[in-house]
Amino acid sequence: MQKVFLLIGLWLLGTAIGFGQQQRKDLAKASVKKDIQGSLFIIGGGHKDQHLMQDMVDAAALKPQDYIAILPMASGYAEESAADMRRQLALVTKNKVWSKNFSRAQASQENLVDSIRGAKLIYITGGDQNRFMEVVRGTPLFEAIHKAFAQGACIAGTSAGAAMMSEYMLSGNQLLDTAYHSTFSSLRHNNVELVAGLGLLKGAIVDQHFIKRSRYNRLFSALAAQPTLVCIGIDESTAILVKGKHVQVLGEAQVVVASDFEGLSKKEDDKITFDNVRLRVYAAPKEFSL
Repeated sequence: MQKVFLLIGLWLLGTAIGFGQQQRKDLAKASVKKDIQGSLFIIGGGHKDQHLMQDMVDAAALKPQDYIAILPMASGYAEESAADMRRQLALVTKNKVWSKNFSRAQASQENLVDSIRGAKLIYITGGDQNRFMEVVRGTPLFEAIHKAFAQGACIAGTSAGAAMMSEYMLSGNQLLDTAYHSTFSSLRHNNVELVAGLGLLKGAIVDQHFIKRSRYNRLFSALAAQPTLVCIGIDESTAILVKGKHVQVLGEAQVVVASDFEGLSKKEDDKITFDNVRLRVYAAPKEFSL
């Protein structure tokens, strides 16, 4: 009988421990979401006028001692891209600006990574989003960007810097066509290549230069591949400011949002069809929720 009671006691203890562990995991997840204090300033590429730059600086709520970090690794002309952004920032803020064209080896150097972790505004230039992610993926620099975001920094990016904000990033490539095209010529099943991005923007996929380059086929392909996500196409000279689930449109042009379609099917020639996609077009100062 004592053995039976002992076994029951051990089972109850194990159950309690298991529940406690799960509860701690759930609380940890909740606290991570709650602890995200930062914002995202996602620019669709093209010309950035002084008003848009001022909006970005305002979003960061910089104090006199705060500094800005520029990450130009996406660009094939990294130093020139960083210098150009320095010139633009000098027109709208007196805060210190720091830039570094990181290599993958340097993305693990503690002193350099600390500089990113402490920045209040982190700006990622345009270029090739895949080039940037090859440098930072799985490194302390990747973690430092997330830490800065969690503790209140504004993470900004344009063009390629916009595409990489989401968990599922448009690489720009088609899986069924090896030649690069700035947009897709058709809507086909399993044609869009989505790879891991920075993962700062949850629940959405971002496309850039959207209206200017007529990237509807690419956006619809992404939506068909990830039907539970919201697909956001941001035009040039235009940005979205994201705080949690709240989004505000800023700049000169429009933002196209696609979501919530029905009845996805694939035809014999791999062309896809679906019904009743929810399509919205916003311009500044419109606000919406993810």
